[in-house]
Amino acid sequence: MIALIQTIVMALDLYWWVIIASAIFSWLYAFNVVNSRNQFVGTIGNMLYRLTEPALRPIRRFMPDLGGIDISPIILLLIIFFVRQFLLTTVLSLVV
Repeated sequence: MIALIQTIVMALDLYWWVIIASAIFSWLYAFNVVNSRNQFVGTIGNMLYRLTEPALRPIRRFMPDLGGIDISPIILLLIIFFVRQFLLTTVLSLVV
């Protein structure tokens, strides 16, 4: 059971970094720092979008419109942090 919890925590940690990479990439793309016509850049952007959009879409539905500011990645990071801490403190202590 401990191995399962550690695997879930590792997957959450990896997804945490994917969300951060997606946010940074979206900023670089919005400010034209990266070449949007480059096929490799487009592939990276598409991959990050497909990995993060299913988790961000439900959060965006409930969030009010804040203009050009999208705080849904921050909320998703907070949710991941809560689930991770819950697994490491509460669930792991019940198992051990």
